[in-house]
Amino acid sequence: MSAPIAIGLGIIFSLLIKPDKKFITRRVSTIPLQIGVVILGLTIGLKSAFDIGNNYFGWITLFVFLSFFGGLVISRILNLDKNISILIASGAAICGGTAIAAIAPIIKAKQSDLILALTIIFIFNLVALIFFPYIGSFLSMNSIEFGSFVALAVHDTSSVIGTALEYSTESVEVAATLKVARTLWLIPLIILLNFLYKEDNGKSKYPIFVFFFILAVLINTTGIIDYETELTLKILSKSILMIGLFCIGTQTTLIDFKSLNLKPFALGFILWLMAIPTAYYIVVIT
Repeated sequence: MSAPIAIGLGIIFSLLIKPDKKFITRRVSTIPLQIGVVILGLTIGLKSAFDIGNNYFGWITLFVFLSFFGGLVISRILNLDKNISILIASGAAICGGTAIAAIAPIIKAKQSDLILALTIIFIFNLVALIFFPYIGSFLSMNSIEFGSFVALAVHDTSSVIGTALEYSTESVEVAATLKVARTLWLIPLIILLNFLYKEDNGKSKYPIFVFFFILAVLINTTGIIDYETELTLKILSKSILMIGLFCIGTQTTLIDFKSLNLKPFALGFILWLMAIPTAYYIVVIT
């Protein structure tokens, strides 16, 4: 099964069955994806992860800074509300819905702003899942290039993994490693915003699966996982990721497309249009 099919089945399920909103909550739906990413870490050695991260860490840092602060500058030009600007800029720069959900309590964002930011990010993630594998093939990207490209150009971890799954197993390994490196920037962002808003209310939480992913990579590095077990883990990881993508698809009924308005959508769209060629330049041309 492919990633778009898994999400598509989830969408069809939600539209036909119309389950209660508590059937699979947004928080629970991400758990299979996080488990799948951690299991994937058991198949990636520390040297491989270090080589991948070392090649791109500087670029990731620059990418995050330009996306976040560039988003704030553009929002001023568009005369957008500060909270919705921070939410969209954070999601575009770091890790999509995870970043948005983590910082919303810190800045005291309204529920309507949270839903709006998540909806905008969801739309771009869905477009990436469907079209990016074709773009990668058209541009003759190899697996490493494509995995690196989607880790920068796609927002949510779930969509990064799902898009990379459509290309190759190697693309998933590269994408997951770089996406974790990008997600690490959520820590200083949370600290910064807590300082600026002068209230650490304890509601923001860092995605703990990142630490488990790093631990899994360290376990693989010890050499206790043999080749056959590693192959089994890759199959298991992909299966669990597909379940997670199905769960994400069932959340379609919770997305409020009526909340969309032009200026916030324009901010997200501009940042995404900037991210795609920038990611391609970093990965393929440099």
